[in-house]
Amino acid sequence: MLGLLFVAVFGFFILLWIFFKIVVVVPQQNAYVVEKLGKFSGVLEAGMHILIPFMDVIRYRHVLKEQAIDIPEQICITRDNIQVGVDGILYLKIMDPERASYGINNYVFAITQLAQTTLRSEIGKIELDKSFEERTHINTQVVSEVDKASEPWGVKVLRYEIKNIRPPQDIIAAMEKQMRAEREKRAIILQSEGERDAAVNTADGQKQQVIKASEAKKQQQINEAQGQAAAIESVAKATAEGIRSVAAAINEAGGYEAVQLRVAEQYINRFGEIAKAGNTLVVPANLSDVSSMMALAMNVIQGKGGTVPPRPPQQRG
Repeated sequence: MLGLLFVAVFGFFILLWIFFKIVVVVPQQNAYVVEKLGKFSGVLEAGMHILIPFMDVIRYRHVLKEQAIDIPEQICITRDNIQVGVDGILYLKIMDPERASYGINNYVFAITQLAQTTLRSEIGKIELDKSFEERTHINTQVVSEVDKASEPWGVKVLRYEIKNIRPPQDIIAAMEKQMRAEREKRAIILQSEGERDAAVNTADGQKQQVIKASEAKKQQQINEAQGQAAAIESVAKATAEGIRSVAAAINEAGGYEAVQLRVAEQYINRFGEIAKAGNTLVVPANLSDVSSMMALAMNVIQGKGGTVPPRPPQQRG
């Protein structure tokens, strides 16, 4: 009786083991590669599958999700012969589980090594100063080269990102000095440009001031000239009016005698001024004959085109 119980329990475990060998449940976003008697049979996708015991064997199990692979830090030499430590991270996805199983022994190791060699090659093409600026270009080139090589393996390389670029400490110190010098240079340039702009503005202000002053002086001279012209014109008009009045007065009765009297007065006054002004005095021979001098003066006035008319005839009573 005990032997039969043992056989039954043993048989149950055998059947349970066979059941698990026959029935296989594949999780979502996974793929199992099955071999039948050592030869590729097929790829099991997500779901439940029935296998033939002792003939079908699950040889490879692949995750179809996007995977992130850390690329270890390595020493790269830039174009200007400076050693830098560069590490990154690579994103890939299995597209063909069959080729990923039989195309290469270890696709993760192969892609990691290929990414490192490609990265060293790209870093060697650029200088250290531009290696920080050209990260996007370097990432694109690494993805392009690695993706070409991994296509026969059934793996798609999606992107690559550089995490860190570590130059030597002495290079970092030199770069910091260079950055400080550049900042000081920019500060000096900005200060000089400010001083130049201030000088230009001051010169422009002085120029405008001189222009305004010259325009004001010009307008002042114009105004003064116009005032002087108006004054001269007024004086001329007044003189002409006075001459016309004198001429009219001379033509009246007694005007001729008044002119003679005026000429005599002027003659005597001028002669007296000459006597006071100099030590030498020229005395006319006929000084006592005033009437002859007056006649001479009247003749001179008439000879110069004066307006003194001839003596009108005297009226008799």
